[in-house]
Amino acid sequence: MSTAALDQLPEDPSRRPVLVTGDNDFTSVTEKVCRVVEKKRPSIGWIVGFMISTALLGVLGAMIAYLVFVGVGVWGVNQPVGWGFAIINFVFWVGIGHAGTLISAILFLFRQKWRTGINRAAEAMTIFAVICAGTFPGIHVGRVWFAYWMFPLPNQMAMWPNFRSPLLWDVFAVSTYFTVSLLFWYMGMVPDLATLRDRATTRIRQVAYGIFSLGWRGSSRAWHRYEVTYMILAALAAPLVLSVHSVVSFDFAVSQLPGWHTTILPPYFVAGAIFSGFAMVVTLLVLARRFFGLEELITIHHLENMNKIILATGMMVGYAYAMEFFIAWYSGNLTEQFAFVNRAFGPYAWSYWIMVSCNVISPQFFWFRKIRRSMLAMWIICIFVNIGMWFERFVIVITSLHRDFLPSSWGMYVPTWVDVLTLIGSFGLFFHLFLLFCRFAPFIAAAEVKSVMPQAHAGHGRHHGEH
Repeated sequence: MSTAALDQLPEDPSRRPVLVTGDNDFTSVTEKVCRVVEKKRPSIGWIVGFMISTALLGVLGAMIAYLVFVGVGVWGVNQPVGWGFAIINFVFWVGIGHAGTLISAILFLFRQKWRTGINRAAEAMTIFAVICAGTFPGIHVGRVWFAYWMFPLPNQMAMWPNFRSPLLWDVFAVSTYFTVSLLFWYMGMVPDLATLRDRATTRIRQVAYGIFSLGWRGSSRAWHRYEVTYMILAALAAPLVLSVHSVVSFDFAVSQLPGWHTTILPPYFVAGAIFSGFAMVVTLLVLARRFFGLEELITIHHLENMNKIILATGMMVGYAYAMEFFIAWYSGNLTEQFAFVNRAFGPYAWSYWIMVSCNVISPQFFWFRKIRRSMLAMWIICIFVNIGMWFERFVIVITSLHRDFLPSSWGMYVPTWVDVLTLIGSFGLFFHLFLLFCRFAPFIAAAEVKSVMPQAHAGHGRHHGEH
C-alpha cells in the first residue's frame, strides 16, 4: 500500500501511547480529579506538610522583618562579594519556574499530548516559584521601603529608573512572565472550576467556584472562545521561556567581570532553567501522584518523558560547563583563565564539584530505561539535580566575585544564619502555596486529560470491536 493511502487510513488507537491507565472513562476521571478537592477533611499527611511549610513561611517572614529592622549587615555579603544568597536564590527560583511554561505553552503548540496529565501542576509550580523569586530583589535593594523605585511610577522627585540597568530588566521580564503565566494557568482551570461548582455540596464552595469559573456553561461557543484564548496565551508565553532567563543572565553577561562576561550565558541559563524546572516537577509529581492516588492519570509515560528532557538538558548544561573552560583557554586572557581555574581548584572548589556531580553525572543514569521508570531512582536523581542547580548559581556568583583583579582586595564569603534560614524559608513559601493549590484547586486538567483518552476519538468503538 502506498504512503498516501496509509495516511488516509484512520489512526489505530491501540498504537497511541497510554496516557491514562486502568479502566477509566470520562466519569471516573472527573471523580478522581475532584475527589482530591472535595474531601471534607484533609488527610493527616497534608495537615503535617502544611504545618511544616507554614512554620517555615513564618521563618521567612521573621528573617525579612529582622533584615528590615537591622539592615543587610545581617547577611554575609562583604567587599568584594556584594552579591550573596539573595541573588543566588532569585536566579534559582526563576529557573524552577521554567518547566511549567515549557510544558504548558511550547508542548501545547507542538501538540504533545503527553503534557495533559502534568501541565496543571507544572503551571502552578511556575506561579509559586516566581513568587518566591520576586521576594529577593525587593529585599536585596537594602532600603526595602524604596523598592517601588524599581518601577516607572510617577513620583514627587520626578525620578525614573535607570533603564540601562540589567537589574531593572529583571523587574520587567519577571513581572511579564508572572502575569502571562498566571493568566495561562487560570484560563486552563476555568472548565474544571465549573465542574467543581456544579458538584459543590455547600453554599460557600458553590459561590466561590462559581465566581472563579466566570459563568462557564460548557457551550460550543464557550469552548471555541476558550480554545482561541488558550492558543493566544500559549503563543504569548512561549517566547518567555527563552527570554526571561536570558534577561536574568544579563545580570552577569553584560558586566566586565571575568567568569561572567561571556556570550554563552543566555542559552546556558535557559537550558539550566528547563533542567532544574523539570527536576522539581518530577520531584513533586512522584509524591503527589502516590499521595492523592493519581497513578492512573499521571502515568509512568509522563514521568519517563520528563526524565528524557532532564537527560537532554543536563547534557546541554554539561556542554556549557566545558565550553566555558575552553573559551577561557582559547581567548588567551589570563584573568579569564584564572577565574575558571579558581572555580575548579580554588577555595570554593567543593561547591564546583558538587555542581558537576549533581548536574552532569547524576542525569546520566537516565540513559537506562529501568532507572527512568523507577520512582525512587528518578526522585533521588531529581533531588540531586535541584541541589546541583542551586550550587551552580552559588558558583557563578561567589567564585567570580571573591577574588577580584587585585589580590589585595580578595575576600571570602561565608553565609550567616540569616542567609540560611531565608533560603529554607523560601522553600516554606513554595510548599505552603503548593499545598493550598492541591487542596482547593483541580490538581490535574481533567478536561484536557479526557481529550487524549481513546473514548474522545472517532472510531474508538470500531477499533475496540476489531481487537
